[in-house]
Amino acid sequence: MNFDPFIIPFNIGLYFILIYAVVRSVIWFRELSRPDKLRLQRGFFGKAFGQSLKEIFLESLIHRKILKSNPRLGYMHMSLAFGWFLLILFGTIEADIFGERHLNPPYKAIFFKFFSPDHGKTFFEASYAFLMDLILAFILSGLVLAVTKRFFSRVVGMKKTTKLKPLDKVALTSLWLIFPSRLIAESLTSGAYGTGSFLTGNLGAALASFLPANELAYPFWWLYSLSLGTFFVLLPLTRYLHIPTELFLIFMRNSGIRTGDKPGSFSEVEVHSCSSCGMCIDVCQLGFSAGIHTIQATYLMKGIRNSDYIHDIAHNCLMCGRCDQICPVGIEISPIRMIVRRIEENDRVYENSWNGYFRNRLNVPAPKQDNKPSYDFLPAPVSKKADVLYFAGCMTHLTPSIKKAMVKILDASGLNWSFIDEDGGACCGRPLMLAGNDREARELINFNSQLIWKSGAHTLVTSCPICYKVFRESYYLDVEVLHHSQFIKNLIDEGLVNMNFLQKRVTYHTPCELGRRSGVYEEPKEVIRHVATLEPTGYDDENSLCCGGSLGNIMLSHDKRRGIAEDVTARLTANDPDSLITACPLCKKTLAQATSTRVVDIAELVAEAIADAPALKKNPSRHKKKVVRESAASL
Repeated sequence: MNFDPFIIPFNIGLYFILIYAVVRSVIWFRELSRPDKLRLQRGFFGKAFGQSLKEIFLESLIHRKILKSNPRLGYMHMSLAFGWFLLILFGTIEADIFGERHLNPPYKAIFFKFFSPDHGKTFFEASYAFLMDLILAFILSGLVLAVTKRFFSRVVGMKKTTKLKPLDKVALTSLWLIFPSRLIAESLTSGAYGTGSFLTGNLGAALASFLPANELAYPFWWLYSLSLGTFFVLLPLTRYLHIPTELFLIFMRNSGIRTGDKPGSFSEVEVHSCSSCGMCIDVCQLGFSAGIHTIQATYLMKGIRNSDYIHDIAHNCLMCGRCDQICPVGIEISPIRMIVRRIEENDRVYENSWNGYFRNRLNVPAPKQDNKPSYDFLPAPVSKKADVLYFAGCMTHLTPSIKKAMVKILDASGLNWSFIDEDGGACCGRPLMLAGNDREARELINFNSQLIWKSGAHTLVTSCPICYKVFRESYYLDVEVLHHSQFIKNLIDEGLVNMNFLQKRVTYHTPCELGRRSGVYEEPKEVIRHVATLEPTGYDDENSLCCGGSLGNIMLSHDKRRGIAEDVTARLTANDPDSLITACPLCKKTLAQATSTRVVDIAELVAEAIADAPALKKNPSRHKKKVVRESAASL
């Protein structure tokens, strides 16, 4: 027997999803920019191809990233994805070896037991049947976890699961039915013919002992085919589109394509690659510290896919990057959220903020208000010469103790330096970017860039991690940009400052923008260890917590922010340290208001260690230039 009507639903679903995946991939490729098309072409035929296959195996099938963070959840995903892959692979081999001919159509491998019911009587056949039963048992164990997770998420280590649309529920039900219906169909067939192995053979024999196995098997073969066909047809219309889309995403990403700051083909692929696994829900502080459970990354992706109104979801976010870090698919969630914000804010102009700043500071008359303000009224800035520029930033000016500490450290270093915004210079532009006002932010960037370029400096030091990230990524500067923790580390390594050990027990809070966003983890800790005893908190490095004072969220109430800060400080000071150290003025201000433990910036800690240290003997040949402290921005 080579054909039976029950295979029709499976064939329709299979060829539908194959055609859809090819057509959709072609459309996504055509919508890429020309440079990204070239990147993908080179990647597909280059080294990136091998890297993509490796990542597909490790992440799409084995789910390595999920296994590391949550073994039970990782096993669940692995058993379903990798198990299904093995079932198809070894089923195809089985049909090729034991079937009537080679190169069989796909349905022969899927329904092999139906077309070869007496298979499994020889030793070799029985050994292979044992392997196929073992794979099916592996998948079913994961399916039990998946069903349990939907109703009792804590069983797999999750606090909450995502909500499903009606169509998603139908697709999920069909997915759940695929493997049990195969088990029963194969078992009843095995019971009727006396074949099968430890799973299908024993279950089949038990069922055949009191049921008409041969007659009952056929309806379950139909159920198996219908479940597969239904799932394949619904796949493009539901969240399960991530299964084929993720493969395309991996090839695009390994070819060097990134999200960018505008919607495009790559960001669309990312949105459809979200599996709604819910891992972002558990790590979101707005959820476990503020009780907000509707704005997490999975709901953002779902809202974009469904073209829902997602203003609150897009804007009510700390932009801390914890969801980016945990996402098993590697979706650049925060850039996508920024794209949504830019689309919403594209036509808005905040005249009383940045435009007003420039007019007041430079005594320039307001531009004419026709339809839109003009942006050609900014004069080229002037700057004094220096080797090192220090940019405090807005938040550091609001936390003057950090500014004073950095002045003390820079003076002690003997370097030729200049305080670029001593009198309150221009913002780096990040708040405007977060609000989606890219045009206004670019004006600030151009102004600051000229100021820095005119100084002739080779190093720009910032105290604010946000400024550090913006100067590195959004400016085109021919200078080395350092956060002050990195700069202090260099001073220590080069012997330019002398410090005492303070005999204090401290813990360290890694700021989001410095850690997850910029990858600066070790330098601050090395500086701290140089002057104090640093103790771990369990929330270190990539697992650090947001202070709650994020500029990326303008919707969060003061009470919610304080609740987050109190939760963070309680966790970081559980062992009652002498001080809680951070490396961000905004984090210091936020955390200090939420705990009785002394909160200090890393620069303040170093300045304190310098206070009673013996004078450092400078190398005259190295520091022959006179120390300069002038405000370039005041000119």
